[in-house]
Amino acid sequence: MPRRTSVARWLLPALVVLAWLALSAPLGSFSGKLGDVQTNDSAAFLPDSAESTRVSELLREFDTERSLPVILLWESEEGPLDAAALAEIEGRVADAVAIADGAGALNGEASPVIPSDDGEAAQAVLPFSPDLGDALADVIDDLRALPAIDGTTEYVTGPGALFNDFAAGFSGIDGLLLLAAFGVVLVILLVVYRSPLLPLLVILTAGLALVAALAVAYLLANQGWIEVNGQSQGIASILVVGAATDYGLLLVARYREELRREQSPAAAMKVALGQSWEPIAASAATVVLGVLCLLFSDLGSNRGLGPISAVGITLAMVAALTFLPAVLVLLGRAAFWPFRPAYGSEHPHGRGWERIAGLVGRRPGRALLGSLGLLVVLAAFVPTFDAEGIPLSEAVRGGSPSGEGQVALARHYDAGSATPATIVTPADGWEAVAEAAAGVDGVAGVEPFTGSGGPPDPQAAPVEVDGLVRLDATLDDAPDSTRAQETVADLRTAVSGVDGEALVGGPTAQDLDTQDTASRDLAVIVPLVLLVITVVLALLLRALVAPVLLVATVALSVLATVGVAALVFDPLFGFPSSDPQVLLIGFVFLVALGIDYNIFLMTRAREESLRHGTREGVLRALAVTGGVITSAGLVLAATFGALTVLPLVILIQLGFLVGFGVLLDTFVVRTLLVPAAVRLIGDRIWWPGRLARGPVEPVTEPEREIERV
Repeated sequence: MPRRTSVARWLLPALVVLAWLALSAPLGSFSGKLGDVQTNDSAAFLPDSAESTRVSELLREFDTERSLPVILLWESEEGPLDAAALAEIEGRVADAVAIADGAGALNGEASPVIPSDDGEAAQAVLPFSPDLGDALADVIDDLRALPAIDGTTEYVTGPGALFNDFAAGFSGIDGLLLLAAFGVVLVILLVVYRSPLLPLLVILTAGLALVAALAVAYLLANQGWIEVNGQSQGIASILVVGAATDYGLLLVARYREELRREQSPAAAMKVALGQSWEPIAASAATVVLGVLCLLFSDLGSNRGLGPISAVGITLAMVAALTFLPAVLVLLGRAAFWPFRPAYGSEHPHGRGWERIAGLVGRRPGRALLGSLGLLVVLAAFVPTFDAEGIPLSEAVRGGSPSGEGQVALARHYDAGSATPATIVTPADGWEAVAEAAAGVDGVAGVEPFTGSGGPPDPQAAPVEVDGLVRLDATLDDAPDSTRAQETVADLRTAVSGVDGEALVGGPTAQDLDTQDTASRDLAVIVPLVLLVITVVLALLLRALVAPVLLVATVALSVLATVGVAALVFDPLFGFPSSDPQVLLIGFVFLVALGIDYNIFLMTRAREESLRHGTREGVLRALAVTGGVITSAGLVLAATFGALTVLPLVILIQLGFLVGFGVLLDTFVVRTLLVPAAVRLIGDRIWWPGRLARGPVEPVTEPEREIERV
């Protein structure tokens, strides 16, 4: 009988490990295809009710195919261009047309060469198909490789080139981002565990969870059930790595603690799992429900991020509660080599955390007021946070060739000449609508669409389709700029005042609608996330006071983080602005992940309070969990910090917000604010529930510092 029991103890873990490893190969083949089903067209994520979406639908009736304009610009370095230079430019345009046509990129006829009014620049517009995918980058590279013309600087810019340079920021995202994330996690784990093997096991667990998560995301996206883009894939990948590592840290810490009390690794793991699965599952449930609130977003990009993140967190939890325990049982104490936890030895909580717990216990009022005051002061800067949007030409850190071209274009032309705002209005009275549009500040000119394909003819009659006509309004400013969006907003007000059925669309209008929708999402989803997480905590802790306290402190921590971002984004990092989507995603992740650490603390506090009372139990919980929770916070902050290796401003900002916010929550909220508040509130923190205390256990030597309180 003992032999059978011994075999069973290693057979089940071995089967679990083999199952995970056997599934990793087929799952990896699916996860590698996720990039093939991405949707990176921002217009595709707008709701059908958006005005720009309705205009896009109406424009299909005008027999005009969607195009992505690419502008070839030559700027003279020596005064006006002469006839010879213009002839040479025409030759280059012909070469460019041949390159684009040969690649199947053209979606219409290229414009003739258009000299600027000052004679110091010339441009040509090539209409590209918007569905080129990866081929767009190859064509743009070929255009930029055209031979130079003496005395001029050549730029390839316009919406097509801007989008290409932005998308290039995602190239290699899987390799570079994950390499940075796993690298920094490995370094932190080596410092924490001082073991060469254990960090690799935790990272392997995170890697298996990530492969499985990406495979499931591919299957869902391939069926059309969710929408995924490069940004959501990168964010979800970082989330899975950080969460799986955090859950692994919590389990390993409890397992190491139990190995000192149990001689058998299997028995130690049974106790560790029994004490760890509930906080880990509650933590995962909190994050899953938090990110699923993104399903209520009107932006398809946010709705896609919710399910892929939820799937990733779920599989991170499953891997941490199945694969990692199994492999740890098989290796036993050898996993911790060279510092193996010996049976019967004393558990070293760390004198530093005992001192911190003692300090909070002796002066809870000071700890509460000090930490609360710091957060309130930082949160006071939230109103200065600029979330007006990030222009596509400035979305790449350090600038981009197309962004430089956009600046050069604005020196000689109306910056929005290649990408006009589009007005669709009833044919009756269109002249009045055109006149009102032309009178808007920021509008350089308005022309009716005649369908001729040549230069605008003011005398030609506009094309009429189902009683509607199309007007093209050229903007003074670059189409991706904030000023252009303000002009479109004024344009909508002006034309609707003349005819309530007049609509304004186009790329700038799409950007404006995206910003407005993101702001609406922020107002709807933020309170929903707070409500959902409060309910989850109430069920977990069987209380009402504690959940309200925890959610309030984490929300204040998020506000303080945004306040810090407002102080450093422009002066320190030179970011032009931010985006409501950064705030929304950052808020959801920070609240859900910040609550994680409070769950780890408060579930242990409830366990200790049953034996020692709440005021002493929370201090014991702080001393016991301080090291592992701090390590988990450092890991999660570092993994999100890996987003800063990418050249995209929006991901750098998100990496800073989540990374700094996690550290602020770990070292201030969870270490000082929450324990001090619980110390002062006492047993009432569990209201309306009541603690059924058990017998008081004898005090061990490492706890004497806390006992002195």
